[in-house]
Amino acid sequence: MTGFFITGTDTEIGKTYVTCALLRDLRARGLRAMGYKPVACGDRSDPRAMREAAGEPTLSLELINPHYLRAATAPSMAAELEQRTLSAAGLAEGIQALVAEGYDPVLVEGAGGWETPLSAAGETMADLAVTLGFPIVLVVGNKLGAVNHTILTVQSIRARGLECRAVVLNQQSEEWDAACVSNGRLIERYTGVPVCAELIHGQQDIDSRVVLGV
Repeated sequence: MTGFFITGTDTEIGKTYVTCALLRDLRARGLRAMGYKPVACGDRSDPRAMREAAGEPTLSLELINPHYLRAATAPSMAAELEQRTLSAAGLAEGIQALVAEGYDPVLVEGAGGWETPLSAAGETMADLAVTLGFPIVLVVGNKLGAVNHTILTVQSIRARGLECRAVVLNQQSEEWDAACVSNGRLIERYTGVPVCAELIHGQQDIDSRVVLGV
């Protein structure tokens, strides 16, 4: 199985938006790709969007999102409120159900940002990424401050021994400024990670071959 871990410099940065765009392109190219959202907090809109993007709207949500927590907060706290236990190892194991169904590649989307608290044992989303060992696709909101956030996140990814395969800049507003125009060039200069896509506001297409290399 081929897999990728989709993370972001922050929450609400467009991870699901980018994941769904990648899934649509992979499917259009004939690949049986699927998204995997191991834990969702607050609602299940993200995994629902993933299965729609993959063209399988009736697929069981339990395959895509085995852990749903009602509170819209970090997974560690949401699990504590429901007296449930999460672990990076347990969430990573859930991907095997998709593998058994023949999905490949699988795009794993984290909850929140790179170091969002995951478990009462002190694990974060980064620990889940390490357990999986997949290359990282980093989604960045194209705005003022993006370069700093990206540098810090890429440094943390590398410190964990993982490869940051690509950065995707996501323009979340219609307005452009000097930062939006220059962020991509500065990110490449200071991190060495290629900015493989710069999505303008409302853009729904993306070239998965450029971003993922598959």
